[in-house]
Amino acid sequence: MDIRALTDVYAVSPQITPEDIPAIAAAGFRRIICNRPDEEVVDGLRSEHVRLAAEAAGLEFVAIPLAQGDSFSSDIIRQRDAIADAEGPVLAYCASGTRSTIVWMFLSARSQPVGDLLECANRAGYPLAALRPQLEAAAAG
Repeated sequence: MDIRALTDVYAVSPQITPEDIPAIAAAGFRRIICNRPDEEVVDGLRSEHVRLAAEAAGLEFVAIPLAQGDSFSSDIIRQRDAIADAEGPVLAYCASGTRSTIVWMFLSARSQPVGDLLECANRAGYPLAALRPQLEAAAAG
């Protein structure tokens, strides 16, 4: 498990396992968001397996699989709402943590300077400077 904090209340990680859930709960997270489509994952790591372990540990679980396509705008809104409605820190995961970082950057683009978002992502190990034009367009609305 490789948790990387982007803010005080939002962190990202590569794929987690049901066995990681006790450590995630102990770290203070209250909600887990799965951004990885089940089609990418072997059976024991699919969202339902992680959901069951999370709920057994008293954590909330939300599945918002991020895949390429026309639904990205609605995915951003769903991610924003899942973070805003959480009763504590949120851990989002996907294959590497990159998609969970990207969706956060786009939902934050109107409220934070794009340069700050890119710097934060880079510090967390996600060099995403190539997204600057798209983030600036999102920030402009």
